[in-house]
Amino acid sequence: MSEKPKFIYDFEEGSAEMKYVLGGKGANLAEMTRIGLPVPPGFTITCQTCNAYYQAGNKFPEGLDEQIDEHLPQLEKKMGKTLGDPKDPLLVSVRSGAPFSMPGMMETVLNLGLNDDSVRGLAELTRDERFAYDSYRRFIQMFGKVVMKVDGELFEHALRAKKEERRVRLDTELTADDLKELVAAFKKIVREETGKDFPTNPRIQLGYAIEAVFKSWNIKRAVDYRRLYKIPDDLGTAVNVQTMVFGNKGSNSATGVAFTRDPATGEKVRYGDYLINAQGEDVVAGIRNTEPIMKLEEEMAHAAAELFKIMDVLEKHYRDMCDIEFTIEQSKLWMLQTRIGKRTAAAALRIAVEMEREGLISKEEAVNRIDADQLDQLLHPQFDPKAKVEVLTKGLNASPGAAVGAVVFDADTAETRGLDGHPVILVRWETTPDDLHGMVAAEGILTSHGGKTSHAAVVARGMGKPCVCGAEKIKIDTVNKLFSVDGTVVHEGETISIDGTTGSVVLGPVPLVPPTPSAEFDTILNWADEIRKIGVRTNADTPEDAAKARRFGAEGIGLCRTEHMFLGDRLPIVQKMILSDDEAEVNRALEDLLKVQKEDFVGIFRAMDGLPVTIRLLDPPLHEFLPSGEDLRVEVTKMELTGAPEAEIAEKRKLLDAVQRMSEMNPMLGLRGCRLGIVWPDIYKMQVRAIMEAACEVKSSGGEPLVEIMIPLVSVVNELKVLREESEQVADEVIATYKQDIPYKVGTMIELPRAAITADDIAKVADFFSFGTNDLTQTTFGFSRDDIEGKFLPRYLERKILPANPFETIDEGVAELVEMGTNLGRRSNVDLKVGVCGEHGGDPASVKVFHKIGVSYVSCSPYRVPLARLAAAQAVMGEAKSDSR
Repeated sequence: MSEKPKFIYDFEEGSAEMKYVLGGKGANLAEMTRIGLPVPPGFTITCQTCNAYYQAGNKFPEGLDEQIDEHLPQLEKKMGKTLGDPKDPLLVSVRSGAPFSMPGMMETVLNLGLNDDSVRGLAELTRDERFAYDSYRRFIQMFGKVVMKVDGELFEHALRAKKEERRVRLDTELTADDLKELVAAFKKIVREETGKDFPTNPRIQLGYAIEAVFKSWNIKRAVDYRRLYKIPDDLGTAVNVQTMVFGNKGSNSATGVAFTRDPATGEKVRYGDYLINAQGEDVVAGIRNTEPIMKLEEEMAHAAAELFKIMDVLEKHYRDMCDIEFTIEQSKLWMLQTRIGKRTAAAALRIAVEMEREGLISKEEAVNRIDADQLDQLLHPQFDPKAKVEVLTKGLNASPGAAVGAVVFDADTAETRGLDGHPVILVRWETTPDDLHGMVAAEGILTSHGGKTSHAAVVARGMGKPCVCGAEKIKIDTVNKLFSVDGTVVHEGETISIDGTTGSVVLGPVPLVPPTPSAEFDTILNWADEIRKIGVRTNADTPEDAAKARRFGAEGIGLCRTEHMFLGDRLPIVQKMILSDDEAEVNRALEDLLKVQKEDFVGIFRAMDGLPVTIRLLDPPLHEFLPSGEDLRVEVTKMELTGAPEAEIAEKRKLLDAVQRMSEMNPMLGLRGCRLGIVWPDIYKMQVRAIMEAACEVKSSGGEPLVEIMIPLVSVVNELKVLREESEQVADEVIATYKQDIPYKVGTMIELPRAAITADDIAKVADFFSFGTNDLTQTTFGFSRDDIEGKFLPRYLERKILPANPFETIDEGVAELVEMGTNLGRRSNVDLKVGVCGEHGGDPASVKVFHKIGVSYVSCSPYRVPLARLAAAQAVMGEAKSDSR
């Protein structure tokens, strides 16, 4: 007989290591219980039970109800109270808790166990009728919205109406009788909206609440959040049923959220918010403006001292910055949750470096704690300090960085305009989890309420978006789509600027400047460089980009695209070379291009002095440098209809004929890359001459150019053999003319499946391979990147046909080709250097794959170089961890 699955663990049974069973919240509640901290008792229903619920067709799996009925009496016994008892009721909270933190994305129900009888018992027991009915109206409001799916705004409208009727501003100013009337009004709303009475049986309430938490695993905002942070959908959420403690029992009660260090800067100071006489949702929802955590010493000295001591205990125990939720009930401190706190990239770096110096963690742990993607935050712009700025108002500096955009007042508009390429600032009274899609699309977030631990602040920091919270002077009118500050009116669509580092809000655009990375940034990356095994280069086409990448730690250029040097004011020269029938004119155009390309290469070699520079010869088809055939046909027709001179029409027709001759059905698979060099050999010869002359000039002036010439789109070894011979002939001729010793390499891009499969042959005539994973992905899948991303890729991702966008994170099939090509190539050429120069070279997840394959280096855009350096180090440590298992 098979053993029945264990669906439920009491807090005493678990530990921090069980987060994939108990979820992060449940595991940490168990851990705090284990080390003797004051945690309200409870039990956790496992993440696997959530999956079993869905597998059973959205029904409790067999045996769950029975286990609830076993653990609930044990909890009642511990507390000496019974759920729903009319004289001394046990009340519980029902909260979600996935293995990875998903703040505010799933549902919570508080004060469960109240009904018309138990609320009277609670009032008599506490001798506080107002507290009892405040708890009851909160329960009906939350249960009605979360479980019974009543529009939450209906409850808020009734609450506002009651405050207006009583001419008070705060919820806390309502009397017990007012709250009794609200209870009746809320129950009426539930009945009218659902056709059902509010449930009064506490055990039925509990079952419904647990099911609502399970269901919240798949609500839109939770799914969006998981997709954004690449959290697997099959983990499920745990459900934590925990004894309620109350921060709304009067002036000697409070609730709050605290961090053991500043999550925005990383400074070793206590940080957070609290409210006197409030429940937890009041703090995160921004309903009332909070007090800074250090002020708690003035109002509740004993509880504050105990809290600060526990914060130190938790940080030392977890060896990381902790995020803590607490409640003080009539001067007694209770710990409701702890977890590793979310933080900005700047804070993460400072905390990691300082904890290493404090002896809490090793250098390797410090490097491993930095999220490579998060480093992007440090590369966000700031207000130009030279700009004259008139601050419209100020709020809390909730998430650093600066942003400029048009004002929008709802998430849907933010998403629509953002996807259209228009920068927007999402302005809200306070954000909710349902605003997530708009926050993702916005450049920054501005709210008029809420503290530094509000939803807007926490989510923005995680995304690396600038955010200003609690700007109280902003009066928002969502009906008329405007906000005002002391008589200044700002309409939707008008531009504002926000500075999440200082909390400033400015009317109009402010010039932005890129930030300067901190000393900790360099420290962590230097430690990463000591650990990583693969090199990191950059993709750069200009001296400016090359210099920038070198400052970020690039060890050379892995891809210099020469086609970008054919654009701008050089385009007429290129068009003359392509279109002319006169050989002399073609040669003059080639000479002109030689001069300008040589200047470009001189600048790049100087910027990368002493480091390798891989220059790809011309890759795109020539028709890309010509006008659109469709546009030309329109022009010719207009000229004919308007009676333009015949000579001008003839010239335009000639151009149109040339464009039509060169057009292809599938240009990405047509006359481009090495095929172009074979059909138009003078173009490649000109480019090689420009490269080598530039290298000779730099060498003669004391520089050290390291030249690597790359032939693109090779699929047959003979293509490379022919073009290598021609390139070497030109290069050696230039070297002899300049009398300079310039070592150079000739290699190829592997971007076609056939090239990967026959890499052993190709490697015999190549000094290096560079995998062009953009085109290799296209040709492996048969996808056109430009077409799929707007047409069917979103549906493929939504339906999990693909686990990720294969143009962002390397696909396992494409990775197999990279590994095959690498191994085959090195089998026939042991000195073969292998790089990756597609967009994947800057994707942290892909870098770890390339490390495992054993490439020599990855190459990425300048701003992704720090991410690649860090990811390469983390790949080494991840490999070591796997080997030790």
